[in-house]
Amino acid sequence: MKGFLDFFNEVGKLKGMPRRGWVIREIKNPESIAEHTFRVALMAWLLADKKKTKMNIEKLIKMALIHDLCEVYAGDTTPYDSILPKDKKKRREIMKTWPRFSKIEREKLTKDKFNKEKKALIQIIEKLPIELKKEIKSLWLDYEKGLSREGRFFKQADRMESFLQATEYWHKYKKPMQKPIWLWARELFDEPLILELIEEINEKFYKGSLLKE
Repeated sequence: MKGFLDFFNEVGKLKGMPRRGWVIREIKNPESIAEHTFRVALMAWLLADKKKTKMNIEKLIKMALIHDLCEVYAGDTTPYDSILPKDKKKRREIMKTWPRFSKIEREKLTKDKFNKEKKALIQIIEKLPIELKKEIKSLWLDYEKGLSREGRFFKQADRMESFLQATEYWHKYKKPMQKPIWLWARELFDEPLILELIEEINEKFYKGSLLKE
């Protein structure tokens, strides 16, 4: 039981860790990583259940629960981290656009992030039984690399939860800027159910105006 208790203590830290994407956008009292995990687990389950081609729901929910465990030690990172200046005024200007990198830069950033998070994941599950460690590592790699239908679907569900949260913050605080968020969405989403949900968000929050731009 000691290994389980140590693990539960460590992952409990995610309840108090604010998501960095909202911190750098100066959102007041931003959601924690654990709060994000709660809703994306529900989102993945309920949306996948609507798909005509059935998916492994148990696998999706497990993937949702473990996908950000590594952030206990690796921290939460964003695409902006390598380019953010210390000056707040300049930082706000950068946040008005979606960051662009060359192919070489993007590959390096992705590789560095993956290696850092993999090391952190191994550290946090170190005291768990061997079979559990194997399962968690397998689920995390599936999510990161999109190795299965469930992994690819959950990747989009994960981004969808962030997209919905950005919209909710906008209507509460008038930030973050919506233009880069919607540009990001147009580039990254292609799952039909996710696109359908985006249309609903557009209708509910923007009266259908943003998808016409």
